[in-house]
Amino acid sequence: MFAHLIEFATNHYVLSASFVVLLVLLIAHELRRGGRSISTRELTALVNSGQGIVLDVRSNKDFSSGRIVDSLNIPYEKLAARLAELDKHKDKTIIVVDTMGQHAGTVCRDLQKAGFTAFKLSGGIGSWRGENLPLVK
Repeated sequence: MFAHLIEFATNHYVLSASFVVLLVLLIAHELRRGGRSISTRELTALVNSGQGIVLDVRSNKDFSSGRIVDSLNIPYEKLAARLAELDKHKDKTIIVVDTMGQHAGTVCRDLQKAGFTAFKLSGGIGSWRGENLPLVK
């Protein structure tokens, strides 16, 4: 099967190259759409300076099993209904954290449409744990 794929790509190089270019452009567009990703170091600097607040969009169960200190929890499914709770933080950068980064981009886009400055933690809580940073229960 792989030999057929190579043969097709060789015989139809213009079509194959067009596909690769479109795929790269689609991925780049989707990454940009969800807002800027920040590292754990940047998150810590923003929060410690008082310029940022962490919004954890994981379920209540996941949140209670371990969270970043002083983070707010609004589950992804309930964010639209509870968006008004974040109005008092409009002057700060909201850093969105989820499990692995799957919902953070969508949440950032929604927050930006609502007038917030929002970034997402690259890799979600998994990257936080991967760097052995503290979680509270």
